[in-house]
Amino acid sequence: MKVFALIAYLLLQIAFIPLAVIGIALTGYKQIAVSKRLGVSQTAIEIVNGRWTMHIFGIRHDPATAALISVLPNTSVTGLWLALFPLWLQTRISGQLSFYPRTPASGDEGIADLVPARTLLFDQIISRALQDVDQMVLMGAGYDTRAYGVFADADVKFYELDQPVVQAHKRAMLGKTNLQTEHTTFVSIDFAEDDLFETLSAAGFDASKKTLFLWEGVTLYLSSDQVQQTMKLIHDKSAPGSILLADIYGERMIKVLGGSKTAGKVLELTDEGLVFGLSFADNWEQELKNFVAAQNMSVGEAHFLGSNDKNGPYAAVVEILS
Repeated sequence: MKVFALIAYLLLQIAFIPLAVIGIALTGYKQIAVSKRLGVSQTAIEIVNGRWTMHIFGIRHDPATAALISVLPNTSVTGLWLALFPLWLQTRISGQLSFYPRTPASGDEGIADLVPARTLLFDQIISRALQDVDQMVLMGAGYDTRAYGVFADADVKFYELDQPVVQAHKRAMLGKTNLQTEHTTFVSIDFAEDDLFETLSAAGFDASKKTLFLWEGVTLYLSSDQVQQTMKLIHDKSAPGSILLADIYGERMIKVLGGSKTAGKVLELTDEGLVFGLSFADNWEQELKNFVAAQNMSVGEAHFLGSNDKNGPYAAVVEILS
């Protein structure tokens, strides 16, 4: 069956090459050009595309993302299907994941595995942490649908924070779906200008209650000072027992993606640049612990993506205890 699935994939992929090129071009155009016109992050579309892919390949049941992506103007479900159909069919025939998307063993994650690996690790920690908190705050939520998707039944109050233009667009798109978002409070914020806790409190957030802060896909676009200041703020103003979940990237990933002419030009189009990373070349666990300890916080559960690479991991998904 595996051999048949591989042969079917190869034959179909060859036949699909012209359609795949069209699909990639269509998706890429909408992701970059339409996102720029709308004034929203094109990297956020990269994440929602990845989660939709996880859903259709059976890696993560996520009908909420499927519902949202179907109405977004800055991506193309048709384009994604044209690019991925041969792989999807091969997976259906063989019953196994192959080239992409995949769920490699811990430490074997390549950069192409970032979205699936990171998403599943965050889900794993969130599932546990939500049992011990009263509120969850998604900082820089983008097109994340966890609050009314994977964790819609959790007995907590959800707050989604993002820039006004990004959030306005997302809420308009959510209004075109059947997703129930009444239990989620959407809070517009300018992270460079507004005080995080003052803005949250004005929206009904209770700083005396234990809170889970999700900070996914954000730190690499910030300066070291901005990352440290946010961590200090959460440590100083959140209730005891609160948790910050974040992904921290290795300097090698920042250099590789930031130094790529193609990736660099794409990021420039929507005014995004990669900045903050830690040196994960050696003693990466201690490097992360030292950085977190410098903010008077401690490391709980931590996972290092790509740690079996000779250059060390390219990212860490970490639970930070305040």
